[in-house]
Amino acid sequence: MKRAAAFLLLALAAATGAQAMSIRELRTLEASEKDGKAYASYYLVGVLEGLREGVESSQRNGQKPVFCVEGRRLEPSMARSLYQTELTRNADSYEADMPAQLVMAGALRNSYRCTR
Repeated sequence: MKRAAAFLLLALAAATGAQAMSIRELRTLEASEKDGKAYASYYLVGVLEGLREGVESSQRNGQKPVFCVEGRRLEPSMARSLYQTELTRNADSYEADMPAQLVMAGALRNSYRCTR
């Protein structure tokens, strides 16, 4: 129930245009609460799904997508791994006060390059 409530809060924050969580804030969340790592994972899943929906919407409007799944596997459970890998590979590109969704967008762009 606690996890569902956290997920609902994150979804509501995203829907109301709340400011994105920074890399530093995400790390603080992970470290400061008993279930912080789970809450951070839920946040990353929401970011992943939001970015994916944004790309699909832009494609429906005839715009070129920034990343393409093209039948490859992309599941919510992959969000943390994509995020961590991007931060590790491109550590010099990100500062702690940058939005976590910027990291996720970079991860998707680098892992799901458009081939068509």
